[in-house]
Amino acid sequence: MFEERRHFPPLQQARSGWAETQVPPVPLLLCLNADHTKALYVLHKPSELFRKRKRAQEDGRPSPRTSPPSCTAEGGLKKEATSDTSEKNADTLEYWIRTKRWPRRYFEQDSQVRQDFEHDSWLEEQMEQSSIPVVQYVEINGMRYPRPIKKAPSLRRKQSDTSLTCSSDQKKSAQYRDICYNTLLAAKWSFIYESDIGITDASKSLCRRLLESEQDVPKDSLFRDDLFNRTCRKIQDRNKTMVIRDIALLIVPSAQILAIYGATHLDHLNESVNEGWTGAIPVQGPQPQPDYSVGFGRSAFTDEQLNKLDPLIGSVFDTSYFVATYRMYFPFLTCEVKCGATAPDIADRQNAHSMTLAVRGVVELYRAVKREKELHREILAFSISHDYSWVWIYGHYPIIEEDKTTFYRHPIHGFSFTTLDGKEKWTAYKFTKNVYDIWMPIHLKRICSVIDQLPPVDFKVSQGSELQFTERPLSEGHMSRDSSVC
Repeated sequence: MFEERRHFPPLQQARSGWAETQVPPVPLLLCLNADHTKALYVLHKPSELFRKRKRAQEDGRPSPRTSPPSCTAEGGLKKEATSDTSEKNADTLEYWIRTKRWPRRYFEQDSQVRQDFEHDSWLEEQMEQSSIPVVQYVEINGMRYPRPIKKAPSLRRKQSDTSLTCSSDQKKSAQYRDICYNTLLAAKWSFIYESDIGITDASKSLCRRLLESEQDVPKDSLFRDDLFNRTCRKIQDRNKTMVIRDIALLIVPSAQILAIYGATHLDHLNESVNEGWTGAIPVQGPQPQPDYSVGFGRSAFTDEQLNKLDPLIGSVFDTSYFVATYRMYFPFLTCEVKCGATAPDIADRQNAHSMTLAVRGVVELYRAVKREKELHREILAFSISHDYSWVWIYGHYPIIEEDKTTFYRHPIHGFSFTTLDGKEKWTAYKFTKNVYDIWMPIHLKRICSVIDQLPPVDFKVSQGSELQFTERPLSEGHMSRDSSVC
C-alpha cells in the first residue's frame, strides 16, 4: 500500500480574487487503498494551494498535478483525465458556490469506517443500559430464597425460536471482542484465571480421572486414522461454520445424540445449540448464547422437587438463577468454537460469562439452605473452546467467604490435537463423555439433596405473617461491588 497526496483542480482563475475568508476549503484526497475501497478527505483552503504552487514555481519545481491520478490495484499510479471526473469536480465547486457547503458524500462513512464504529458500540450500550436489576429475597424461618425477575419487554418480544437461535455470530460475540470485558466481569467478582488457593485436592483428582478414563470413540468418522491428516488440512484456516460442521461433534459429543444411540442415563439431560440463555439473569450485559451447552431437563427431577423449584424459577416470562432456558435447569457444560487470531480470548470470555451463571446458580441454591460452604473450591461446571487445531478445557469453581462469592476457572488441559500424529485427537471427546458418565451423576445427586431440603415456598402469600422481603442489586452483596472499567 502507498500514499499519494493529490489535489482537486484549483478554482478557476476568475474566482482567484475572492477574499480568503470567502473561499471554500478544497478537499485534499489523502490516499486510496489498492482495492479502491476507501478514501480519506481533509480540507485545505485554495489560497494555501496557490501559495504552494507559487513557491514551487519560484523554486523551479514542477507544479503539482491539477487532475487526480488513480491508484491501480497493482500499487502504481495511472493518470486519468476523463470528462466525468472534470464534470464531477466542477459540479462540486458549483455546489459550494450555491450552498456554501460541500456535498454530503464527502462526510459519509464508508463500510469499513461504519464497521469500526459498530465494533465498539457494545460498550456504549453497556453504559446506556437501564438500572441493574434487583433480586428480591424472601426470608422464611431464617432461610432466604431469591425470587425470579420479570424479563424485560424487549426480550419478551424476541421470545421465539427464530430470534433466539439465528442471530449472527458477529453480533452475539461483539461484547466479548473487547479486552475491557474482562474488567467488567471482574467488577462482578468473576475472574478468567486461577485463584491463589486453587481447587480442592478432590477436584484435582476428579479432573485427572476425567482426562484419563477410557471411553469408546466413533469407529467411522473424519478422525479415522487414514482420514485424519486430510481432514485437518481441509479445515485449516477455514471459518467457524465449517469447523463446526466437520469436527465439533468429534471434540465435544452431543449428549442428546449419545442418548439416542443408547446412553439412556443421558435422557434427562437437555442441550442447546446457539440458543440464547433467556431464562438466566446475566452477570454482565446480554444473556449468554453458547455454541453448545448442556444442563438438566425437568425429567431429571421428581414432581416434588419440581414443585419446590417452580416458585424460584417462575414462568417462561421470568429470569432466575437456576435456569438457562425454559428447558434447561442448572447448566454445567458449554462449548465455544472460534477461528482467527484472537479467537481463544473471545471464546474464553464467552465461556467465563456462561459458566459464572452456571456456578452462581448452584451456589445460590446451596445458600438457600445454608450449605454453601460445601462448594468452596469445588468444580461445579466445565467449558471447552476450540478452533480447527487447538482445544482448551477449563473447570469453573467458587471461592466462598461468608456472604461473598467469587468465581474462578481452573485450566484442566490445553493441547493441539493435530500434532504427534493426532495422539490427542480423542482427548476432548473422551473427557466430555466422562463428564456425562462420571461427574454429571454426582453433580445431579448433590443438587437434588439440596432441593429436597427446600420448604414449600409461595411468593404469592401476602407480606404479612412470617415472610420478610429484602432486596439486593446484582452489583452488590456477595456478587460484586461497584468497580471502574477501562
